[in-house]
Amino acid sequence: MSTGNNTGTGTESGIRWTYAFVDRPVGRLGAAQAFWTAVTDTRLSETRGEQGEFVTLLPGAGDACVKVQGVVSGDGGAHLDFAVEDVDAFVGSASALGATVVGAHAGWSVLRSPAGQLFCAVPWHGEAVRPAVVDGSRLDQVSIDIPPTAYGTEVAFWERLTAWDSLTGSLPEFHVLRPPAGLPVRVLLQRLDTDRPAASAHLDLACADIGATGARHEELGATVVARHAHWTVMRDPAGGTYCLTGRDPETGGLPKATSADNPD
Repeated sequence: MSTGNNTGTGTESGIRWTYAFVDRPVGRLGAAQAFWTAVTDTRLSETRGEQGEFVTLLPGAGDACVKVQGVVSGDGGAHLDFAVEDVDAFVGSASALGATVVGAHAGWSVLRSPAGQLFCAVPWHGEAVRPAVVDGSRLDQVSIDIPPTAYGTEVAFWERLTAWDSLTGSLPEFHVLRPPAGLPVRVLLQRLDTDRPAASAHLDLACADIGATGARHEELGATVVARHAHWTVMRDPAGGTYCLTGRDPETGGLPKATSADNPD
């Protein structure tokens, strides 16, 4: 992976913490909660929402950075929550960059990127301590899968919105936005081969040993969808796909000796 533009430290954007959201059909919410608490070594918070559709995965030490949501339509996927100092200011900046507000709530908002990926702006409540690596892996990345015709615009949007380090990936279809040290979730922007109506997203785990992590996930009910040289596509018991990638769980980056085939 080579370094591209450094667009800033990320603090000027107001982003102080990040959450990776596991979005799964509400009818499979129990299976999703059981699986993702197991692989992240967390416990469930009390449920929230009108139908109990939101839950936070609480680590034994450190601050939470993963949540699970039951969705009433579609197969689910993933999205990002940005915990910010000033929600209104962040929403205003995102809107000026091309995002659309699709849900304004008391104290938080749901937005859609130019290519159609949902994300949320929520208040920062002082989260600062990243949870530890669990059994050689860490859920540390949301990968946004972008139609090719929208890729350039979408990369520019997320670069400017986050003001994080902007890095060209190990393959031309990958672009990485690396947050400041201590923030728990980074963003991979992936250009798809074919067009589709809108962008979507999935979760990535950094794994010291993909095979060992994959075997444990299979014991917990996940199945293998496809194996590649340096990543494996999995399906969790709730039907959602995610990837195990050969990246350093501590840093999120590629190991020193690696092939250019790794989706960093």
